Amino acid sequence: MRKTALESRAGALLLACLILPVNADDAAPAPNLDSASAIRVLLAAELETTLSSQMSGTLGEMKTGFGEHVGKAEVLARFNCNEAEARSKVAAAELAMAKQNLEAKKQLRQLNAVGDIEVSMANTEVQKADGARAMGVAQSGYCQVLAPFSGRIAKVYVKPFQTVTAGTPLFDLVSDGALKVRLNVPSNLLKTLKPGLALQVSIHETGKTYAAHVSAINSRVDAVAQTVELEARLDQKYPDLMAGMSGTAQFNQDTALQNSPQP
Repeated sequence: MRKTALESRAGALLLACLILPVNADDAAPAPNLDSASAIRVLLAAELETTLSSQMSGTLGEMKTGFGEHVGKAEVLARFNCNEAEARSKVAAAELAMAKQNLEAKKQLRQLNAVGDIEVSMANTEVQKADGARAMGVAQSGYCQVLAPFSGRIAKVYVKPFQTVTAGTPLFDLVSDGALKVRLNVPSNLLKTLKPGLALQVSIHETGKTYAAHVSAINSRVDAVAQTVELEARLDQKYPDLMAGMSGTAQFNQDTALQNSPQP
């Protein structure tokens, strides 16, 4: 079929547009923080740890349970420590006896009844007995499990009167302080990132949006994913948020423009 004059002219115009050089100023704009919208985020606790048994023994009493709030240095569990307490008393008695023997040797030395070597040996026995006493005190301290910080019990691994070995997990403890926001952004945005940069965090579980600021930037880029890890802090403490919640984050466009490199 023969082309009309109008179709031929339209085809020539399209061909001319395709072969025209592209101006550098008309190329794709440099990436800014707004292009990193809807970044996946995860809420994490400031402190989170698994408390394990420091001794082998039988649990005698559980002072807390799943989901309960505990204060710093609060007793979470106790072991049956009759044997450890008995050893501690024996060590204390041996220390007292060694000190008495040392005093006796010192008095005899003043009377030239014994030599310096015997006094020195008595002093060594005191130090040895004191070390045994300190070890007994330390072992007795393992008889109760204390919370290293205030928070909530996220998981309980054991039951009352259960016999465990040293190193057995007992509790998962999550701090109740302000939560951290963890996210990964494309590494080509590093030039526009800095601590204090504002962002909005939308959490799926609550359906709400919360204000936050970048608090730390990882010093290493993931070479495979070409991303860099960030950590942000929520501007306030929100009681409805919990560690493990997820959502998305978006940087404030006005702040992103202010922090973009100037031409």
